[in-house]
Amino acid sequence: MSDWQPGAGLAQLRARAKLLSTIRSFFAQREVLEVETPLLCSSGITDPSIEPLIVASGASLPGAERYLQTSPEYAMKRLLAAGSGSIYQLTRAFRDGEAGSRHNPEFSMLEWYRTDFDHHALMEEVADLVGECLGRRGWQKFSYRELFQRSLNIDPHTASVDELERIARSGHDLGTLSGNRDFWLDVLMTHEVEPWLATQGLCFVYDYPASQAALAKIVEVDGVSVGQRFELYVDGVELANGYHELRNAEEQRARFEADNQRRRASGQPARPIDQRLLAALEAGLPHCSGVALGLDRLLMLVSGESDIRRVLAFDWSRS
Repeated sequence: MSDWQPGAGLAQLRARAKLLSTIRSFFAQREVLEVETPLLCSSGITDPSIEPLIVASGASLPGAERYLQTSPEYAMKRLLAAGSGSIYQLTRAFRDGEAGSRHNPEFSMLEWYRTDFDHHALMEEVADLVGECLGRRGWQKFSYRELFQRSLNIDPHTASVDELERIARSGHDLGTLSGNRDFWLDVLMTHEVEPWLATQGLCFVYDYPASQAALAKIVEVDGVSVGQRFELYVDGVELANGYHELRNAEEQRARFEADNQRRRASGQPARPIDQRLLAALEAGLPHCSGVALGLDRLLMLVSGESDIRRVLAFDWSRS
C-alpha cells in the first residue's frame, strides 16, 4: 500500500513532543496534578450534537458495550468530587463524525479543572497557556451578546427566530434548511460571526444563551439567562470550550434527560446517563471551572499548518 508512511514529517513529530513538554511544565509550575482516566466508559455522552464510537465487550467481560470517551470530563469530575484538587489530563478522545482538514475522529485533547476559579479566571489561565505555546500576544473577550451586536448589529437574546432566519438567508443560499432558535444562531455563528472573529486574533466568547449552556452554570445577566460557558478562537480557529461548572446533581440529571428527549425526537438513540457522575455531584463537586482544548489544532497554529492531517502521524485514512 502507498499510504503506509506518516502524514506528519519529523519536524511535526518534534513540534508535538515540544508542545507536550511545554504544557506539562506549565502545569507543574502551577502545581496542577496530572491524572489519567479510562478511554472506555460505560456511559456515553447525551449531547445530541456529539456521537461516540462504541466498542462491544467480549462475552467474558461484564457490560454489553463501552463508549470510547468523547472527553474525560465526567471521570475527571469524579476525581474532583473525591478531593483531587486542580487537575489536568493529556488524552486521546474519539467522536464519530467528520474527518477532514480540521477534524479527525481520534484526536488529542488537553482538559483541565481549576478549583475556586470562575470562567473569567480560567480564561486568563487559558490565555497564559496559549501564550506559552504560540508566543505572547494580546487577547480580548466578548460576551455572546456583544459579539452578535458588533458583527451583525443584533441582540441574539431578544431577536425573533424569524429575524435570525432572515439575516442568515440574506447572505447565503440555505435552501430548505429549517430549525429552532439555536439552529439559526449556530448558522449565523458559523457563516457570519466566525469569519469576523478570524480578524480579531486571540479572543474569547463567553456567556452563551442558557439553551447552549451544556454543563455550565446558568445565571441572570442584564435581564437574560446565560450559561457561564466560553470558547476560545485564535485567528478564526475554534480551539477550546470551557465552563464555570454546574454542581447541582438534580439540574444535571434534568439536562441529560432533556438531551435524550431531543435525541429521540430527531431519530437518534438515547444514551445511558452517567449515574456515577450524578453520584459524585450529589457527594459534592467543589466550586471549579474546566476547559477542553484541542491539542492537534493548537499544534496546527504552532506549526502554521492549515490541515490537521499534516500534524498527525497517522490520520483516520492512514490508521
